[in-house]
Amino acid sequence: MRNPFRAKNLRLRFLPLYAVGIALLFTVQPGWPEYLAGLSALVAGAALRSWGAGHLVKTTRLTVSGPYARLRHPLYLGTLLVGSGLAIMVGGWPAAVVLALFLPWFFLSYFPRKERSESARLEALYGEGFARYRAEVPALVPRIAAWRPAAETLAITDGARRWSLDRYSENNELGTLLGVVACAAAFGVRTAVMLGAP
Repeated sequence: MRNPFRAKNLRLRFLPLYAVGIALLFTVQPGWPEYLAGLSALVAGAALRSWGAGHLVKTTRLTVSGPYARLRHPLYLGTLLVGSGLAIMVGGWPAAVVLALFLPWFFLSYFPRKERSESARLEALYGEGFARYRAEVPALVPRIAAWRPAAETLAITDGARRWSLDRYSENNELGTLLGVVACAAAFGVRTAVMLGAP
């Protein structure tokens, strides 16, 4: 298993986000309904990210197994759910402010930029096979039936791979999971201390 702590997460540009998170942890009024609603979104997001990371093969094959058979960006949807869950846990007007800032940034800036760059890279690598996949598999809203590549596209895909701990480790997802668990635990302890156990 790779070292779960990624140096890029310790860059100075992230310090304001960490400071705001810590400030919210100690200043907002907690509530069990908000915590449990946020925890549901957070767990769903972390599970989706873990499922996707265990299937993702970068640059050598087009990944179409696991959640990638239903949506093109399970890691981004997982991040959206985790971020929204943390905002909901905050509760009250700070949650509304956080969501009012986070959701437009995600949908209007971050995700469109990532979608453009990743699609261009994958189309350059896999050509018509990726174009067909992109046309048939939604970006963030999962399709009901899993997409199956046509015979002529199968050669560029990862085939019917199962989830792999090795791929999960290679994609360095453990650090993300540990961070999510630490945040959920911190907000849970904060809520328990300030309100008492439910």
